Amino acid sequence: MHHQRQRVHLITGGFPVGSTAGHDMDFARLEILQSIRNLSGAHCTVSSDYGDLAKWLRGADFLITYVAGPYPQGDDNDALQAWLAEGGKWFALHGSSGGKAERTTSAPRPKRMVKMAHHDTLGSFFLNHPPIRKFEVNVASDSHPLLKDVPPRFDIVDELYLVEMLDPKAQILMTTSLPKDPSPEGFGFVYDEDTSLQPDGETRVIGYAREVGAGAVAYVALGHCHSPDSNSQPFVDDSASAGGTTPPVHLGAWETPAFRQLLENAVRWGLDG
Repeated sequence: MHHQRQRVHLITGGFPVGSTAGHDMDFARLEILQSIRNLSGAHCTVSSDYGDLAKWLRGADFLITYVAGPYPQGDDNDALQAWLAEGGKWFALHGSSGGKAERTTSAPRPKRMVKMAHHDTLGSFFLNHPPIRKFEVNVASDSHPLLKDVPPRFDIVDELYLVEMLDPKAQILMTTSLPKDPSPEGFGFVYDEDTSLQPDGETRVIGYAREVGAGAVAYVALGHCHSPDSNSQPFVDDSASAGGTTPPVHLGAWETPAFRQLLENAVRWGLDG
């Protein structure tokens, strides 16, 4: 009897179309594709943004996104919500919680992120991140397939995303402690209030899962990578490299076994139930 192959749709890309948007998109795309190939017999389709999403989601079992700039809007966001409600699973990485930035009158880095409809679909909203730094990730004790064989604590050198949670019912998977955004004046995006800070005054959520109808979303904020020609980091924290100089190649999370385990777990979660 012929068994229908499962299908994953992968979206990896920057904005504007064709740009890297400060990330080594080719590296991330290849690594995710390799994980899918190694861990499943699934077929994989690929695009660089969310355009015509309904076409790609039709018949797809699992969606993975690693983007910096692109976001689903209008009909594409509607299609994503409907697909999730019917049982689709979405694993979103890193810049998937971002989207559109608007200019403000605040100097010297006059941009702020704009909260939009797709953030409700995802369940979170990116505010800013300080310079790349070393930090400790604390894994929640609650069991979730994404956390299988992931150590309870691990260090990582990455962009520490400040992400506002929008779904109070989301299951928190991973957190870190950072009482105050240490971004230097003029670095990153401006915001009126640090809504990513949890009630205890120090915890930040960097991974969660949530149910959407018969489907589910999981988001992990980790995963920055850049090459010499895609790097846009003016500097990094002293904890990330000696003297705070930006390494020409940064694969921090991707060289961290715990992150690799998360990625493997995500592929299995998305395709095995």
